[in-house]
Amino acid sequence: MNYKAYIFDMDGTVLDTVTDLTTALNYTMEKHGHRHNYTDHDTKEFFGSGVVVALTRAVAYEAGLPKSELVKVGTPDDPVSAKIDPGLIQELKVTYQPYYELHCRDHTKPYAGIVPMIETMKQAGVRTAVVSNKPDGAVQKLCEQHFAGVFDFALGQKDEIRRKPAPDMLEKCLEVLQVDRRECVYIGDSEIDIQTAANCAMDCISVTWGFRSRTFLQAHGASHIVSDPSEIK
Repeated sequence: MNYKAYIFDMDGTVLDTVTDLTTALNYTMEKHGHRHNYTDHDTKEFFGSGVVVALTRAVAYEAGLPKSELVKVGTPDDPVSAKIDPGLIQELKVTYQPYYELHCRDHTKPYAGIVPMIETMKQAGVRTAVVSNKPDGAVQKLCEQHFAGVFDFALGQKDEIRRKPAPDMLEKCLEVLQVDRRECVYIGDSEIDIQTAANCAMDCISVTWGFRSRTFLQAHGASHIVSDPSEIK
């Protein structure tokens, strides 16, 4: 399929953000008297559905929720979030968000091969964009630093638009790019990206170098999986 537009997730897809996410998470949790020795591996399992879900997963895991159950947090069948104090999560978010936005560029970098791959697409006249559940302020900063002039559009999480896996963010991107969904593909590293593409009736490519394993992606419905950026183009 020759697509007219390629829309990318950010964390775990075009950018290796895990070190800065872990640092911000542990800083936040320590400030509020909670467990604060989470590893990069833990962080990969917490993030993917936005800041509120990530913080809820961290608190729930601290309270004894098995890692195998973390994926349910933030879903329609979520049995966990109702047991977590929403006031605590809001307090954590108020600390986390400005700290992360200030430090989101400390160690973050593009995965090898990503920038050349996207530049090749651009040279061929293909539209490219980023749609992420990361807060929009951080998305814009990171695009400015690592992808200046590369993406035609970038959108992060905003209060006025439903986060992925709702289709709203992709719908907005299609509107801006003026591309039909049948001529577009969404590329990401998580089950959320698979669900988002499905909810938007869009093709999806899953990548294995991010926050989820090939086995996990297959178990959550991935239909096309790549292990190197060159396979995308």
